[in-house]
Amino acid sequence: MLVTAVSKRFGPVTALDRLDLRADPGELVGFVGGNGAGKTTAMRVVLGILRPDSGAVTWGGAPVTPADRVRFGYLPEERGLYPRMRVLDHLVYLAELHGADVDTAHRAAEDWVARLGLRPHRGTEVQRLSLGTQQRVQLAAALVHDPVLLVLDEPFSGLDPAAVDVLADVLRERAAAGVPVLFSSHQLDLVERVCDRVVIARAGRAVAAGTVPQLRAGSGEVLVVDAPGARPGWADGVPGARVTGVEGTRTVLALAEGADEQLVLAAALATGPVREFRLARPALVDLYREVVDR
Repeated sequence: MLVTAVSKRFGPVTALDRLDLRADPGELVGFVGGNGAGKTTAMRVVLGILRPDSGAVTWGGAPVTPADRVRFGYLPEERGLYPRMRVLDHLVYLAELHGADVDTAHRAAEDWVARLGLRPHRGTEVQRLSLGTQQRVQLAAALVHDPVLLVLDEPFSGLDPAAVDVLADVLRERAAAGVPVLFSSHQLDLVERVCDRVVIARAGRAVAAGTVPQLRAGSGEVLVVDAPGARPGWADGVPGARVTGVEGTRTVLALAEGADEQLVLAAALATGPVREFRLARPALVDLYREVVDR
């Protein structure tokens, strides 16, 4: 799936600004960005829910057709389930809408009910389920017709840790079977763990893309300092050091090339005891902050 120079405006608001995006066969792509970065709009364009003002979306080297989109799997950020339908009946119905015969639809629905831990709820109306269980039903709905492309908008939202692990395994299996998988998430640690490649969006454009090691290659070293007595701004005057995150008493700093970490240590010690001081590889969340701030 290839998105090339796609733009989309809503009145005076530019949601997508010549966005380039791709998900290759067998690839898990994490699509990240802040609220308003254009992620949901881009996914809706891929699915044909919205028409782009310009640019193109192609599948297999040709423009995407309605017949192609029937074979795509989509999970919207806002649930699109019928609240009074029972879980199993709902999944069978959706599989049939995507072209499966009755027997195939029933088998697929039962398989995904079992795989996603929904057996106790197979005869329950969707509206009577917890939000996390509804999310699992929505995931099953995206998978039940054996899609050739998966486009998932915040698929891990509302899931407990066990369900997160199950879904991560499912996405890896789909990718191993050759299915391109594109998903958005604000859980950057999860994106870093699961994805083959990451695309960072800002203001409707892809401002960085690559594997996490590739994104790290363009970044300096990260210094983690735990100084419990330090006040905000304690590192502001240190040459070549920039605060990229604060987690409790721990401060994460990006170091410019040639910066002296001993100056950071001296500044930290001036605030009191230092419990942790180490160089680390920047996590995706640090790379994200750096790209977005830039």
